[in-house]
Amino acid sequence: MSERVAISTSVIGILSASGAALCFSLNDVGVKLLSGDYPLHQIVLVRSLFGITLTLGIFVPLDGGYAGLRTSKLHLHLMRGLCVVLANMAFFLGLAAMPLPEATAIFFVSPLIITVFSVIFLREKVGPMRWAAVGVGLAGAVLMLRPGTDSFHWAAVLPLIAAFGYAGLNILTRKIGIADRASTMAFYLQVVFIAVSSVIGLTIGDGRHAGTGDPSLDFLFREWVWFTAGDLAIVAAIGCVGACGGYLISQAYRLSEAALIAPYEYLALITAIIWGITIFGEWPDALAWLGIAVILCSGLFVMWREAVRNRQTPKTPRMRR
Repeated sequence: MSERVAISTSVIGILSASGAALCFSLNDVGVKLLSGDYPLHQIVLVRSLFGITLTLGIFVPLDGGYAGLRTSKLHLHLMRGLCVVLANMAFFLGLAAMPLPEATAIFFVSPLIITVFSVIFLREKVGPMRWAAVGVGLAGAVLMLRPGTDSFHWAAVLPLIAAFGYAGLNILTRKIGIADRASTMAFYLQVVFIAVSSVIGLTIGDGRHAGTGDPSLDFLFREWVWFTAGDLAIVAAIGCVGACGGYLISQAYRLSEAALIAPYEYLALITAIIWGITIFGEWPDALAWLGIAVILCSGLFVMWREAVRNRQTPKTPRMRR
């Protein structure tokens, strides 16, 4: 019976991670569609208001009620929220100036950065094979950044910054553990999004710094203008799918081991390529395809080694290779 429960829990975790990847991918499409007309802080604020409404109205009651919002780890939740804000905003600013598939691929060096962070902050041991995979994956990111060429744009660094933010999120999620519910983690993420985007809007939302001619900077500094009915519907939609994605990914990592769940997040890379080609007409060139392949393979290798290490640890503890 316990084995059946374990299998069922793993399946739910995998489905949750897959659903989250699709939600985040659709969220990215919506933000990119709006990035030429509205400021980032406005999109994030209104999106988060829809998201927190959905979280409080559906996810929290389904997850045991509002008493579950009390936590003894508030500082970790707020730090986790700041990491997500950094990851999201940096990634969205990059999207305003570069193709969706390439931005997503650069972002997916995050499992490699998580490996580095696990050594620094969690004192985990990593062997030469995993360090080699980290090096190869980061080389793939450099390929896509294209420094020193006419194709280089500074905005390509932003998805890399986002990857560092996401890695910090992962480390803090491990520290929080499974004591708090998925809806609790999702709620505090939305709270931090609302707080940070409100502060940005109040400080630079008058548009006085806009007009730079750079897509990413103008996306950050553009003046607040109210949404058209159609664009408001897009914001409402991405608010809902973003809230669903935040809840699902928290649930996935609560129910199943990270080594099992993490590879399914790469579905977001596949869907980003599909959306980039079909919606935005962004077909990666040969160098971009090479960088995507290198990052994908190295990231999956790191996850595979993590799974192998987890299976070996109970029997004969070994250094990760």
